[in-house]
Amino acid sequence: MTTTKPMTARALGRATLERQLLLRRAPMDVTDAVAHLVGLQAQEVRPPYVTLAARLTGFTPAALSAALEERRAARLVTMRSTIHLHTADDCMTLRPLVQPARERELRTFRKGLVGVDLARLAALTREYVEAEPRTPKELRELLLKQWPDADPQSLSTAARCLLPLVQVTPRGLWRRGGAVRLTTAEHWLGRPAPDAAPEADATVLRYLGAFGPASVRDFQQWAGLTRTKEVFERLRPQLMTFRDEQGVELFDLPDAPRPDEDVPAPPRLLAEFDNLLLSHADRTRVVREADRGRTWQGNIAYATFLLDGMLAGLWSLKEDAAHGSRLVLEPFRELAPAQREELVAEAEHTAAALEAPGTVTVDFGTVRR
Repeated sequence: MTTTKPMTARALGRATLERQLLLRRAPMDVTDAVAHLVGLQAQEVRPPYVTLAARLTGFTPAALSAALEERRAARLVTMRSTIHLHTADDCMTLRPLVQPARERELRTFRKGLVGVDLARLAALTREYVEAEPRTPKELRELLLKQWPDADPQSLSTAARCLLPLVQVTPRGLWRRGGAVRLTTAEHWLGRPAPDAAPEADATVLRYLGAFGPASVRDFQQWAGLTRTKEVFERLRPQLMTFRDEQGVELFDLPDAPRPDEDVPAPPRLLAEFDNLLLSHADRTRVVREADRGRTWQGNIAYATFLLDGMLAGLWSLKEDAAHGSRLVLEPFRELAPAQREELVAEAEHTAAALEAPGTVTVDFGTVRR
């Protein structure tokens, strides 16, 4: 199945957009979509809802909230040590896969954990949070009773690294969010922990199905894992390979869609932290070199939009039931009239899907050069 055929950045972008459900919205159930996308970035409450509004036909926030309330999905730390929203099945498999990386993360906090028995910390944390869900502050206070000389933040971070701690509802529900309260995935989902961490093979195949074609480094960027080349070598007989414009080897599923690079890509409004923009070491398939780093300022991430399949600007929505909501689009460069018209229509669709109150006004802000 090996080929030396190169793929342009534009062709790679179209392939990834197709698999990300961004060339056309898909009539999928929310949990099927979350599974297909191998989880959604969920650092804040709103992003998963925006993510699915961009990808699914007839999406309603209530559908995702129901999946969380019914425990068909949950929020916990997985890839890249960030909060992701996963199906219940994936909570039980993806977290064990990245567990070694979470434990290596503890080295950063070792100065604050001098004298702390990590095995005992994990056991006590499980006891505390399974008795009742605890806020991080409550958990720190309980752990400090055992290790009063330890750094409080390091104690709660260690707990998060050692155990799969789920953010229980109402946290994460649409317009009903609450404080972060934690319990174990096993306790919340009513499932036993797996006997052993799964091999990465199945996850690599799912990653390619959602983000491919991709290199070994791309997968490692998405998963926050290292030393996975041997997994790709093991899978090589059942994969196709390509080369990007720099000659980097890319792997892909043989039957995965790879549309023509000239297939139209409609405008889409993306959430802060959308995995489309975070899941490749080389992001030129969707981000121009000139626009790298423009979606962040300090610790703040901006919501973004795509035009012709590329990152093209930022957007924000200010909701006001009394005076009407306002959605502001800030492109990175001047837009043609047809582009502006299509983008406004997509912005109105997004505001409606997110149930923005009152009459929604879509405006263009200053071009962000």
